[in-house]
Amino acid sequence: MTEFDCVVRSEHVVTPAGVGPAAIGLRQGRVEAVAAYDAPLRAHEHVDLGRVALLPGGVDLGTGVHVPGRDLEGSYRRAGEEALAGGVTTLVAAPAPARPSVTSADALQVHQRACAGAPVSVFLAGGLTQVSGPLDIADLHAAGAVAFQCSLSDGGAPDMAAIDDVRLRKAMAELTTLGAVLFVHAEDVCELGTPPFEAQQRPPRAERRGLERVIGAARVTGTRTHITPFTAAECAALLAASASVGVRLSAQTSPHYLCLPAENLAPDSPAHAFRPPLRSDANRRALWSTLAPGMEPADTTVSSGHLPAHGLHTLAWSRSALWTALARRGLGLDTLARWTAETPAALVGLGHKGCIAEGRDADLVAFDPGAEVHVPASDPGPYAGMRVRGRVERVWVAGRSRAPE
Repeated sequence: MTEFDCVVRSEHVVTPAGVGPAAIGLRQGRVEAVAAYDAPLRAHEHVDLGRVALLPGGVDLGTGVHVPGRDLEGSYRRAGEEALAGGVTTLVAAPAPARPSVTSADALQVHQRACAGAPVSVFLAGGLTQVSGPLDIADLHAAGAVAFQCSLSDGGAPDMAAIDDVRLRKAMAELTTLGAVLFVHAEDVCELGTPPFEAQQRPPRAERRGLERVIGAARVTGTRTHITPFTAAECAALLAASASVGVRLSAQTSPHYLCLPAENLAPDSPAHAFRPPLRSDANRRALWSTLAPGMEPADTTVSSGHLPAHGLHTLAWSRSALWTALARRGLGLDTLARWTAETPAALVGLGHKGCIAEGRDADLVAFDPGAEVHVPASDPGPYAGMRVRGRVERVWVAGRSRAPE
């Protein structure tokens, strides 16, 4: 009989088959068995979580990590620690405003070395600029970029400024050849005010106009495209219609757009820095209606929007905030896992992550869905002072147990 490094049992294990009791056998950093809860599995360590749920570790897309001017290695370590606290075990880091911005293979390799000491798995997205050519894109892809990112407005750094339609289509054509996915910040710069753009200068129509441009380009090139973030509910019809014209388009939002209406923000809240800004409560409720079962756009993902360079620390509480909102709407842990782990992992080709199944990485989270937690008032993120449901009790990264701080 196989002897596992660890067997984790829970009455509520979230797998692609659903939520139910199971025993998970871990060996050499992988899930090697998904068995009945009372299966007689031999192991060096046994953990019985009881009613505490076992989720796949979160996969956070487009995570801002580096604060320019601060130590790059230290930034990856700090982001990894915040991720562990929120039940996230994999980061796909944004190319900007990191310094150097990840717009070349050389810069990507600088970040690969810097993130090696992070306590979670880190992958990198490559940045597209107005001067990115086919060789730049191919070199980034060959060096290990798991996705690419661009902006139609302000991309987070001077060298990640808005790209025009000609450059967008040329880049998309190259990415189609490589089979790579493109993340697009879709606010149209022509619909915004004068830089620096304040919240009132970023209306929903900017997102809608940008989305129309993206759909036009993707329809010509066939590029797999992911809108991030999706915040304006009025764009839902465009997203839904894109599939009917053969466009491979999906979208990502963040818990703050689903949980924090603009009307409720205190004057000193860090949430004022989100770009696009938080929308009205009416928009928030309409956004939820587009994500209802049977209505949600295909391949919907939800990621933290963590961006410490702008004072936005969201990783530690993002999953709990989302679970609070899901539970209120009668949605289950399977939805939480699908939006925050399974779908994002599949989107960027991380087939060894994102769900609890034999052969996958043993990235697991013990999550108490019924626990009520008071976010400290001193927390640097937008959830400070709130009460949320769901507490991360323990995390395994590649089979190694890590205690969230």
